[in-house]
Amino acid sequence: MISTGMPRHPRTRDDTYGGRDAMDDTSIWTKFAAGDEDARQRVLTEHLGLVHFVARQLARGLASAAEYDELVSCGTIGLMSALENFEPARGLAFSTFAAPRIRGAILDELRRHDIVPRSVRKKSRDIGAAKESLARQGGGTPSDRETAAALGIDLDTLWKWEADCEGSVHVPLDHGTSNDEESSGPSPSEMLAGADDYDVEESMTFDMEVSVLRDALQNLTEQERIVLTLYFYEELKLHEIATILELTESRVSQIRSKALGKLRTTMKPLREQVA
Repeated sequence: MISTGMPRHPRTRDDTYGGRDAMDDTSIWTKFAAGDEDARQRVLTEHLGLVHFVARQLARGLASAAEYDELVSCGTIGLMSALENFEPARGLAFSTFAAPRIRGAILDELRRHDIVPRSVRKKSRDIGAAKESLARQGGGTPSDRETAAALGIDLDTLWKWEADCEGSVHVPLDHGTSNDEESSGPSPSEMLAGADDYDVEESMTFDMEVSVLRDALQNLTEQERIVLTLYFYEELKLHEIATILELTESRVSQIRSKALGKLRTTMKPLREQVA
């Protein structure tokens, strides 16, 4: 077990993170900047709930034997790192800035134990690299057909690869949107930005991203909204959605990918604005 020297935070009945952000008290950051150790400890203690929130989501979403406390220890290290690099003058809530670093620290630990198969990680890297290269060349989000061509595979194979990658870490699209008190997940921007890229989370407030995402969802077709709802909110697998909608699994994957592409495109101007 990694020792962090931090007090243990009690688990709450639900998985939502509802802690008060220390950013609300500007004096604490003045004291922290002056080297006040009590202020530092206060910020860390107040945000341990965020560490547990992220750890619960990843522990629940992964079929692994990784111990919850180990994930919390790694996440706490990420929290401490975030505090050392946080700049209050940017105007971001500390929880917004810290969340991706906490998640990254936990994912690094999971990868170290090789919980996600290497073949799946390679597929994820190859797809991401292909899309990034195509986006640089064309200046927009590449289509699935373009991505498949760049990888030298057919569309069905691409959709199968994407399903494999998403099946390795299955988490909800947004927290606080479900009527189920025990159903909660990471910020929508984390998923839209990609599994290994949480820059959006760093550069926008939760209120802004949820507002923009809500508007973006209205621009989707009814079928696209249904697929995203079933996949992210109800946490159904692609084959389960296919059965419900009487479609093939590859078709459901195509609809999901297209819908997420639309959302990324809609959110891109805000990402650039607040970067």
